Formats: sequence, structure tokens, C-alpha cells
Amino acid sequence: MSKIKDDAELRSPFVYKDDEALEKPFQMRQMLRLLKYMRYYPKVIVGALVSTLGGVAVALIAPAVIGTTINLATEGKSLHKVLIFASIPLILYIAKFFATRYSIYFTNLLGQKVILTLRKQLFEHVQGLSFDFFDQRPAGSVLVRIMNDVNSLQDLFTNGVINSITNMIQLIGIVVIMFSWNARLAVVSMIIVPIMFILSTKLRKLIRLGWQMVRLRLSRLNAHLAEGIQGMRVTEAYVRQEENQKFFQRMNADYIHQFRIATRRSGMFGPMVDFTGTIGTVLLLGYGVYLLHSGAADITVGLLVAFLNYLGNFWTPISQLGQVYNTLLVAMASSERIFQYLDTEPAVRDSGDATELPPIEGSVEFENVTFRYDASRKALDGVSFRVSPGETVALVGHTGAGKSTVMNLLARFYEPTEGRILIDGVDINHVTLQSLRSQVGIVMQDTFIFSGTIMDNIRYGRPDATDEEVMDAARAVYADAFIRELEDGYHTEVRERGSRLSMGQRQLISFARAILADPQVLILDEATASIDTHTEHFIQLGLQKLLEGRTSFVVAHRLSTIREADQILVFQGGKIVERGNHALLMDSKGYYHGLVEAQFRFLA
Repeated sequence: MSKIKDDAELRSPFVYKDDEALEKPFQMRQMLRLLKYMRYYPKVIVGALVSTLGGVAVALIAPAVIGTTINLATEGKSLHKVLIFASIPLILYIAKFFATRYSIYFTNLLGQKVILTLRKQLFEHVQGLSFDFFDQRPAGSVLVRIMNDVNSLQDLFTNGVINSITNMIQLIGIVVIMFSWNARLAVVSMIIVPIMFILSTKLRKLIRLGWQMVRLRLSRLNAHLAEGIQGMRVTEAYVRQEENQKFFQRMNADYIHQFRIATRRSGMFGPMVDFTGTIGTVLLLGYGVYLLHSGAADITVGLLVAFLNYLGNFWTPISQLGQVYNTLLVAMASSERIFQYLDTEPAVRDSGDATELPPIEGSVEFENVTFRYDASRKALDGVSFRVSPGETVALVGHTGAGKSTVMNLLARFYEPTEGRILIDGVDINHVTLQSLRSQVGIVMQDTFIFSGTIMDNIRYGRPDATDEEVMDAARAVYADAFIRELEDGYHTEVRERGSRLSMGQRQLISFARAILADPQVLILDEATASIDTHTEHFIQLGLQKLLEGRTSFVVAHRLSTIREADQILVFQGGKIVERGNHALLMDSKGYYHGLVEAQFRFLA
């Protein structure tokens, strides 16, 4: 093993498990499940079969016509009759041209339609999965399955299924015709087939392994490149460009090395088929000439020529079926990963008796709620509290105390392990997710801005909002001023994740997005953590007016964000250890008082 390869494997952390196991044994049940996706396109299947079988018909008829034409010529038949038969192959091959053209069109159309359906279904299913699914998987892993694994099935549906059927028909037809015409010549023609099968099987395995290594190296290279681009600022800050370039070059060289190995192996397959086919042709030709010279009554020149043509047509489907087998094994691995996602049920979903949550007033109650992200510890332990409509509740405590968990449960991103959560006296586990979340607005600490205009980003939670309503929401949180300073104002295109905007600007846009949705319950989860004091002052002014009449939950560390709350719930170790307003908790000289004092000492 080369040093380049060793270095890349030992030092590269960018290895996707999805790309490790590319080969799986054939599973008929899984194959049938894949083939079901073709049933949506019966007309395309008929078109593909008819056009492809047209080409097979030519492959079966043309050699017989050519052989008959030669026999007529050697027997001294009339020139007119010979010319008529000689024109038939021309007509057949013209028909084959159009059959092949439409076969390529229909098989590719079938492959694209099946891939479109499968990717649509997979993405739709993934969007409906719960947070725990994404907690356990990096985004790159999900992306690989939706894109790479689905794409790897394209060859199966484009060239595999239809061509396998027609290739088998062509092979059976050729064998039946050859043995029915002359068993001796047929046996000689088939002598080389076992040798061809043994050699091709061993070579196909080497080729498959070679391309598996290429795919693995390419995945590592792409992952490292993506990380390098995303972390470019850190790279430049620590002046690591030269080291990164050297490491990237080693990975790139390793990829090229594996690619060359795979192409050398692949390049041997065609010549091997040609070579073994040539041996078979030589054997058939030699034996046929011998029979002709020996005066065998059942051998004619036309028959021998027809056999040579049939033998030439025999190797092409053999080669294609071998390639389909490789495609099938790769498809088994990809389909297993795809179906693993499709068979994953969301942990949080509508129950069979779920009802629509009517327009809410905003009372919220936690009844002895316990929650575990895993079996090792409780994130919440017997939490109970009640919030009246229109109240503002602040949740405080150290990181990991359970504050964000309360918010996640309230929005039903997760479901309680024990206890109940009620809104207006209705258990949220018994209502539909859509009717619940459409009335709960959320602003997260990790603000996500989509590619598109600022107008579209603010309108994301309420697509039917007018431009004026969008601008009113932005003005309410004092985002209007900086938006209008951009080159195209509200129609300014922001890049992926809003990279053109500062963190504070992105959070102001997310504030406007939540406010435009006009929820009755509003959740602010560390939403002002990255906003400077000056900006936060204006946000507080806007929120004081906009939160009137709404029940709001605020998770924050800043005292200025929570001191005006109607209730303050102090969390420690997944439990509420104190509750009350700011003045009451400060007078009690308890845990909350210590948190506030620590913050003042830190700021000093």
C-alpha cells in the first residue's frame, strides 16, 4: 500500500459510514420493493419494452436473412430474388436504428421518472421525521442518502431492468435458433461460454472493488473540501493555508491513484470479451469450414455465416448482463440505506384520534413532566407550572439545566416521557402537529436564514402576507432601518445561511419572521444572545408592544431580557428550584440571586 494512501486514511477524519459498505447480497424482497416504483409509469414501460424488443427482433431475424441470401446466391438463384433478400437486412437495420433510438429515450425517461419519485418520497419522509432522528445523524449523512444513494439506482432503472429482460430474450432466442438449425455447430459455438463466464466473474469483482475505493476516496475528498471552504476564515486566521493545501493534495493524489487502478481494470473487460469471443468465432469458423470440406449435407455457407452472426450477437447481451449484475449489487446497498430511512417512523406524529387544536387563548400548563433524551439521565424531572394567557415567563439556569427542553416539549418537537402538557386545557399529544405549531412561534438561538430575498425570509412562516405586513413586522423589531440600507432593500438576495448579514441582523430577521406569523404563544430560546446591547434595547421596546396579549416564554441569560417577566422559573438539574418575579427572587437571596450577582461580577 502506498504511503499516500496510508497518510490519507490515517489522518483524514472525513469518512462517511454510508460509503463504506457498498456491496450487499442480492435480496429478492428488496428488489421487488424497488421495482414497485416502476408501476407508476406503465406507458413508459410499454414504450421501452416495445422499442427494445424491436432491436432484439432484428438481432434474431437479420442473421437468418443474411444466411438465406448467401445460400440463394451460391445456389444460382435469379439475381432479382437474391437482391430482394439482400435488401431485407438494410430495412431491418434501419428499423433497428429507430428502435434503438426510442429504446434509449424510453429507458432513460423511465429511470429519471423513478428516481424523481423515489427522491421526492424520501425527502418528504425525512421532512416528517422528528428531531431525535436529526440529533443522531449529521446533515451530510442525510444528504448522501437523498442524493448519492438515489442517484446510484439510476443505472438499475435506466439500463438494468428493461435491458435485462430483452437480453435474456435475445440469448434464449439465439440459443434456440442455433440448436434447432444445427446442434453440432451450436455446441462448438457454446464451448467458450464457461471460460468467458469464469474470467468475467473474477474480473467484475476486481472492477467493482476498484470503483468502490474510488467512490470512498471521492467522498473523503468532497467532505474535506466542504470543511475547508466553510472553515476558511479560521484557516486564514491561523495561517494554515500551506498545511491544508499539502493535506488536500495528498488526498487528491490518493483519489487519482485509485481512479487509475479502477480504469485499468475496467479497460480489461471489453478486450477480454472480444478476445474470448474471437476464440469462439475461430473455433466455429474452423469447424464449419471442416464440415463444408468434408461434404456434410446439413452445412451450407449461408448457415455458417448465419451462425457467425448469431455468435457475434451472443456476446453483447452476455457482457451487458454482467454489468447489470454489478449495478444490482451496488443498488442493493443503496436501496438498503434508502429503505432504512423510509422505514423510520417519526417519534412524534399525529395519533389516530388527533383533533385540530382550535384557536387558543394561550394558557399553558406542565403537569409533572419528565423527559429523557436517552436512558442515562433525565433532562426534566417532574416539572410542573401554570402560565395564564398573555403572561411572559422567563426560564433561567445554567447550560443543561432543562430550559431549552421545556421549549422543545412545548412545540412538541419531542414528547414527554411522563406527564402532560396542556394548552387551554387540551393535551397537546392529542392534537395535530400542524394545528399546534401554526399557533406557536419560535425564535431559536441558532438563527437560520434561507437563500433568497429578505422579504421571502421574513414571509417564510406566513406565505400569504403582503409586502406591507412584512415591512410592518420588520419595523416592529427595528430591522427596517438596516434592511433599507442594503442595495435592494427587502429584495436583497442573501446567500446561504445569510452569510452576508451579521449575527444580530439575522436574529432581527428571525424576530420579524416569528412576529409576522402572529402566534398566540411565542418562544424565544436564547434569541437575544448574539445581539449587542444597543440593538437589544430597541428589540425590547418592540417586543413590549408586540407581546401584549400573547403568552411568551423567554430563555435567556441576560438580566435585561427577563427582569420584566411575569414569572421567572429557575431550573437546576432538570427541576424548578425557584419561581416568582424578579423582585421576589432577589429578596429571597436564593439560587436566582446568585446567578444575577455572578452576572454583575462578570460584567464588572
